[in-house]
Amino acid sequence: MDAAPLVKHCAVMKQEVLSHLLSPSPAVYVDCTLGGGGHSRALLEASEASSMVIGIDRDQDCIAAARDWGKPWSQRLLARHGNFRDLGEILQACGHPRVDGILFDLGVSSHQLDTPSRGFSFRQDGPLDMRMDTRQEATASTLINQASGEQLRAIFRTLGQERWAGRIAKAIVTVRGNSAITRTRHLADLVAQTIPRAAWPPRIHPATRVFQALRIAVNHELPALSDALPQAVAALRGGGRLGVVAFHSLEDRQVKTFIRQQAQGCQCPPRLPQCCCGQRPQLKMLTRKPLAPQPEEQVSNPRSRSARFRVAEKLDIEN
Repeated sequence: MDAAPLVKHCAVMKQEVLSHLLSPSPAVYVDCTLGGGGHSRALLEASEASSMVIGIDRDQDCIAAARDWGKPWSQRLLARHGNFRDLGEILQACGHPRVDGILFDLGVSSHQLDTPSRGFSFRQDGPLDMRMDTRQEATASTLINQASGEQLRAIFRTLGQERWAGRIAKAIVTVRGNSAITRTRHLADLVAQTIPRAAWPPRIHPATRVFQALRIAVNHELPALSDALPQAVAALRGGGRLGVVAFHSLEDRQVKTFIRQQAQGCQCPPRLPQCCCGQRPQLKMLTRKPLAPQPEEQVSNPRSRSARFRVAEKLDIEN
């Protein structure tokens, strides 16, 4: 039998997650992005002995590793391979359709970034892959070599907020006309050569935004989040809490807008004299401004610097 893969990940803002999601009573928590299990382990260690964590991840390596490191907690940890956009179905299948706390730690894991064969990073050469779930057919290479120049420009501009999106897309179309772009280093070098040297961003590689945009597009991350958030609210018991750690401004904006809408309830236009939609508030916003990592964490784990944590509580409106 093959050994379980070693999946390392430095979970961000663990103390903040515990202080906002941990229940004083036995509870069921859902870690929608299990990764290396940092948040799940913290919840298991800090919670009541009868509490449990359901860990979900698209990455089969993470699930295989969890079934190994999770042995000390036995049935208190359920590791499930899946996409959190199917959250409701996964919880039903686990026999826990209602839960007390749900956490999303969005973005890419350290394991994925640091494994060249996964193709998420340009720091080491590898296949241009970027699939969180390797069962998926389309890779970053598929997108780079088959999408039109206009489609690539839109991806880089919208998902990467890349100023030079048009020029980069045009360069990619030109180069792939001679030979396919299939390696991370090839793409990173091409982007760096395309952006004027004087316009390179400070402190990050010039290809960072392009790689980020490709990863988000390949894995359909924003649509998945949009699908998952309403399911998370539906699955929470009254008083249960939803926490989201986002690293990208588009994700954070999506979460902020969703929580505000759920806290407001009525979605009718302001000009209407009375509510016609009948929507009632579902959430209470607990963090009006997102929490950021403490300075010492940002120093010890530089990847945490862009993290933003938002928390909301499910209103008990069923009685």
